[in-house]
Amino acid sequence: MLRNAEETIGNLIDKQGVSFISSVDADGFPNTKAMLPPSIREGIKTFYFHTNTSSMRVSQYRDDPKACLYFCDKRFFRGVMLKGTMEVLEDSSSKELLWKDKYSMYYPLGVTDPDYCILRFTASSGRYYSSFNSQDFDIE
Repeated sequence: MLRNAEETIGNLIDKQGVSFISSVDADGFPNTKAMLPPSIREGIKTFYFHTNTSSMRVSQYRDDPKACLYFCDKRFFRGVMLKGTMEVLEDSSSKELLWKDKYSMYYPLGVTDPDYCILRFTASSGRYYSSFNSQDFDIE
């Protein structure tokens, strides 16, 4: 039994150097991509990532917001899948909230670069795997 889901899963997520995000393509197939860890995590419900507006993933989320995140602790062979929706944010306050000067290597025009946008994932449910057991859970 997963006692304190938010703490247990939050700790797992915070220790990972890679996030996996999934979208749905035009043919209804899942597409998964490795990303940097989330820039901001609010509990286990809301996650913010930065990415290129011109990316295939952004166009897929615009067409179908269904999304999935996966975090894996390979050392202890445990992981968590979160299901929910992904929004593409291009407003200046969202872009400024996440901006770091080091991002200019990806977005040379800075915080106002039209190829810089924010992905906001909102989880509705998840599945946690540890010690040969899986457990589904809902996220309020």
